[in-house]
Amino acid sequence: MQQSHRKKPPLLWLMTDERVADAPLLAAAARLPRGKGGIVLRHYRTNAADRRALFERLAAIAHRRRLLLLLGGPAKMAAAWRADGAHGRDPRRVGRPLVRSAPVHDRREMMAARRAGVELCFLSPLFPTRSHPGAPALGRVRFAALARQAGFPVIALGGVRAAHGRALAGLGAAGWAAIDGLV
Repeated sequence: MQQSHRKKPPLLWLMTDERVADAPLLAAAARLPRGKGGIVLRHYRTNAADRRALFERLAAIAHRRRLLLLLGGPAKMAAAWRADGAHGRDPRRVGRPLVRSAPVHDRREMMAARRAGVELCFLSPLFPTRSHPGAPALGRVRFAALARQAGFPVIALGGVRAAHGRALAGLGAAGWAAIDGLV
């Protein structure tokens, strides 16, 4: 799939989640803005064959719509699957360039992502979210404080919807990601 790296990350990201059936997930991917969106395939608990099949279906959409597709997991696997990047905490480099992103939930994880040299992070949860019921949200003030420390683009995740778009830039977010907000 290899796409050239972009100077700025996409503004809008779809995060996959096993709670969501494949059909609505694929439909949401197909609605992402052409050339301005990204997909992070997580599905960590899905069996290997089904996960690979879903990746290939998302890769076809990503190719047609010029979207970035990151694979959650080791960079070596992302390279082997020909993803545009790897999402996770794997600090290893591989033979070809990959966009590297990390999940971040607090200051310690932000500093670890910074040391690992990631190109962007998904900072969450900004707001309460259905995918992690009961998890404490960062809220606007803590989110903004962490975003200022990043040194790389921060993508807001967790209870975020299109209506929040204007306020996110003021918090230091370079874009936003969602599951339920896009499906």
